[in-house]
Amino acid sequence: MSSGTDAQLAILMALRIGTGDAVITTPYTFFATAGCIHRVGAEPVFVDVENETLNLDPAKLREYLETRCHAGDDESLLTPNGNRIRAIIPVHLFGMCCGMDEILEIAAAHGLEVIEDAAQAAGAEYRGRAGVGKAGSLARSAYFSFFPTKNLGGAGDGGMSVCRDTELADRLRLMRNHGMEHRYFHREVGGNFRLDAIQAAVIHAKLPYLAGWNAQRRSNAAHYRAAFAERGLLGEFLTPPPAHDPSLENSHIYHQFVIRARDRDNLMAHLQASGIGCAIYYPVPLHLQECFAGLGYKPGDLPVSEAAARESLALPIFPELLPEEIEAVCDAIRDHYRK
Repeated sequence: MSSGTDAQLAILMALRIGTGDAVITTPYTFFATAGCIHRVGAEPVFVDVENETLNLDPAKLREYLETRCHAGDDESLLTPNGNRIRAIIPVHLFGMCCGMDEILEIAAAHGLEVIEDAAQAAGAEYRGRAGVGKAGSLARSAYFSFFPTKNLGGAGDGGMSVCRDTELADRLRLMRNHGMEHRYFHREVGGNFRLDAIQAAVIHAKLPYLAGWNAQRRSNAAHYRAAFAERGLLGEFLTPPPAHDPSLENSHIYHQFVIRARDRDNLMAHLQASGIGCAIYYPVPLHLQECFAGLGYKPGDLPVSEAAARESLALPIFPELLPEEIEAVCDAIRDHYRK
């Protein structure tokens, strides 16, 4: 597909999700996850995240479905706004898979689709009841992004939709090419979601290096943790969880290395003044974005996501990062907290 956004949009269109429907997802992620739900006419429903992983919280997902929703005439679940819940989109944020066993179990109990947002998790692994699987292979359908900043990125926009069955795959191919099965004969209205051939060539050439790049990211993350400990910094802020399952090599592939600091803005200013790149992901959770004001959410509704938006700061983690550069980042953080 032409981007991760279009890859998600094509799946929603292929599943015929639209007006009168609702899709549950996380408020702490890139805008496109909820934006695509809105673009097909469905209601985005936000459920809060886990404090440790910042991924969709299965317990809160279950609570929402059981306490906030009601049954429609056909026994489907309806949101408080009266829209039929069709799907759940868990986001494997920053390179770690969500608790998919629990999410898939909840979805099956209520007859809901699960669409994995694997945009940041190419190569990440998850050990579930069915064994070890990779991000994008755990549900019926999923999508990836090949934006240049991703662990596997092209020279520009690109993405991919994946699925488990032939019927959905055929519909995704229709959606990708204006709903056209034969030239100039359109079965449905799709979009121009084709991947550019140059981007495909770049991604194809880079794919063999993905495992090595992910390994270097894991090594950089371990170096950060050791350097924080040496400097007595582990009590000053939260670090990313190292893994759901330490026995899996790629339980976390660190698309970003995000710490959480109560004085985040002051720390960021100090690092930037020291010539160290850092970034905020994401400063306003989606349920509080102006464009979604009509959904009726207010500050305090999803407290973990709101705290993450105030506290999160991404440090350099790219594979080419040198050990001495990690030490310099940690020295600068120590200087901030010891001044």
